[in-house]
Amino acid sequence: MAKVTVTRCDDSTFDVVVEDAAMTSHTVTVDPSYAARIAGAAVPAEVLVRRSFDFLLEREPNTAILRRFDLSVIGRYFPEYERVIQGMLP
Repeated sequence: MAKVTVTRCDDSTFDVVVEDAAMTSHTVTVDPSYAARIAGAAVPAEVLVRRSFDFLLEREPNTAILRRFDLSVIGRYFPEYERVIQGMLP
């Protein structure tokens, strides 16, 4: 199982490192209003980003995940993302 480390850079930017067979690094932006809409105000953005990587890693290897992206684009590739991620959050 991959090890995922999420580090907050500022209010809307996160660095993510995924350690698996290969190590990858990613920069993810998250609009606070988007995070609140899909995760609610009680879920920290870091948790949303972490769970989103769990979602992605269930569907593709870390080497296939974009190196820089906004969290909202996941739904373009995986239409079920917003529905599924809500069930993955605390």
